Order: sequence, then C-alpha cells, then structure tokens
Amino acid sequence: MKISSSNIRDYHLYETKVELGKNISDATHTLTEISFLVLRLRLENGIIGESYLLTFQYSPGAIRGAFADLLPLVAGIPAYETGRVREVLDRQSEYFGNSGINRWAGAAINIAMWDAWGKTLGMPLWKLWGVYREKIMMYGSGGWLSYSVKELLEEVTSYVERGFKAVKIKVGSTDWREDIRRLSAVRQEVGDHIDIMMDANQGMDLASAIALVREARELNIYWFEEPLGRTDFDGYKSLKQHTGISLAMGEREYDLLGLKNLLQRKAIDIWQPDLLRIGGVEDWRESAALAHAYHIPVLPHYYKDYDITLTCTIPNGKGIESFDWIDTIIDHPLTVKDGYAYLQDRPGWGFNFLDKSLREIV
Repeated sequence: MKISSSNIRDYHLYETKVELGKNISDATHTLTEISFLVLRLRLENGIIGESYLLTFQYSPGAIRGAFADLLPLVAGIPAYETGRVREVLDRQSEYFGNSGINRWAGAAINIAMWDAWGKTLGMPLWKLWGVYREKIMMYGSGGWLSYSVKELLEEVTSYVERGFKAVKIKVGSTDWREDIRRLSAVRQEVGDHIDIMMDANQGMDLASAIALVREARELNIYWFEEPLGRTDFDGYKSLKQHTGISLAMGEREYDLLGLKNLLQRKAIDIWQPDLLRIGGVEDWRESAALAHAYHIPVLPHYYKDYDITLTCTIPNGKGIESFDWIDTIIDHPLTVKDGYAYLQDRPGWGFNFLDKSLREIV
C-alpha cells in the first residue's frame, strides 16, 4: 500500500542556520554565516523525503527562485522515478544553462526523492545500492586562513584527539611563504603519523603553486586541492609534471567535462564530487564510475551525512570530509570512532533535521 501511493503530494522548503561566531576565510571567499536550505517532499503515503544544501550567504533569492520554478514540476511523480525527474528538470533548465543554481535545486529534489523511496521501502539506501564497506575514513577539514596559528593548532589538535588520521589546511595566502609557516606549525604539532592536505580553493597562480609545493616537500603533504582555476587544465598538467604532487579536484564541477579533461592530461589523483553541484545521486555515481575506470579514488566534498552512504557503495570510495555544522540540528549524527564514520542503519539517508531548527519559507 505504501509503495502504490508513493507519488509526490506536496513540498515544503525551510531555512536554518548554525552559530558561526566570527567570519572565516579561505583564499577566495569570506563566509559570514553557516546557513542551509532544507527541502521536504511529502508523498501520498505520508512519508517525507528530506534533503539539504549548504548556502552560506550567497544568492538567497536566486536559489529560492530555482526551487520555486522546479518544485511544481515534480508533483504527482512517484518517488522512485528519479531518472524521469532528472530529464524533466534538465529540459526546464536548459535555456539558462544546466550548470549553476538550477543544478543545485534539482539535486536537492533528487536527494529528497531517494530519501523518500528508501523510507517507503523501510531500508537505508546503501542496502539498495550494495556495499563495499561499512565504515570509511574521515578527515578533519577547516584550517581557515582567517585563523591565527594558535586557532589553527587548536583545531587540528582537536581532530587528532578524536582519532582522525588526516587534516586539511587552507593555503593561498598573499605570500606562499606564510602558508609554509602555517603548514610547518601543523606538522610540528601533529607529528609524522598524521596526513596533512592543503587546499587553495582555486586561489593561486601556477608559479606560486609550484614554489609552495617545492618548499613543502619535507612536510610530506598528502594532496594539493584546487590550487588553480578549475578550468586551467594545462596548468594542472604543468603543476603535476613539475612537482609530482597528488592533485585533488572536483568540488566545483557540475558535470563530467572537468574530470575528463584532467584524466586526459593525467593531472588528477583524487576526485572530489560535490553531491549538490554535480546534480544528485545518479550524476555523483556516474562520476565515481568514470574515476574508477582510471583508478582514481573518490573523497567527496563536504556532505558527509550523504557521502558516508555513497562512498561505501562504490569500489573506489576512500574517505569523507568532516564538518560538524549540522550535527546539533539533526536527529542522528554520524557515528565516528577512531577516525572512521559508520553507516547509518535507518531508512533513507538515515537522518532528519529537527523541526525546532527550521523556519519555513515555502
């Protein structure tokens, strides 16, 4: 009975925020708030599928407008017809471009549909897709450029005390020598048994990136994330040829074109798809399959509470990124022990936002 009445009946959109304390910065952005949009799709059987996306302070009217345009198109469609909805929304968005803000809204709809379908069947989504593992490595992320060295060391120390075996630090300071000073302090603080990654958020030029890598050799950096603009494919090839460092990219991609270009140039070592930007579950898994064909591991961007399920159901899933921003406003945060996150055993994605944390906007 539940399955036969799984059509989408209506929808509600909410916003929520968590306390930031003070602004945080990387090489290209300053974040003034930690905010989210939460979508709930209600089916005719009464089940609610949920999804969320990270918005910060950017374009609040535009992303709400994208939802207002796309959500009416899915009314009456069964929750399991995610492929059909993907085609409908792509056609609707084509005129203004299938990359960008409509992609985010479409992905949120996709994620909520999968959640609703898993709940309708009464099982976690990983049981639908099949698993390769039941836990996955989690690394500590942050290391903002706006941190003092003292604040930076306090953060990485807290990750190590929680059992994490790897931490990621922002780079891309006005002078790359300042990045070396900060990275050196982190290495001295955590010792040689902890992996350190660095992330420039596309904020460096090629010459500075090469200089930073060469000077950081003795620090044993695990990977260099987004040092250059995401479409500077030849720049990434040159950086790889001149330094040999492992390169990680993918969080800004809306399709497979960037990955294909980097693979052709042998200029990528770690693929980092963002579930919302790339378009949802099917697109995420398609990108992971392409990466697997070239023996590239997947360590996705940001959405740990979705990524735990996704990375455990692909052969090349190697780790997920830890930000604790939603842990206090959902009912079942991830179980993390000794630096590993464990699969949820609840239907759908395994967690829901607390009603008291949400303010309805649609």
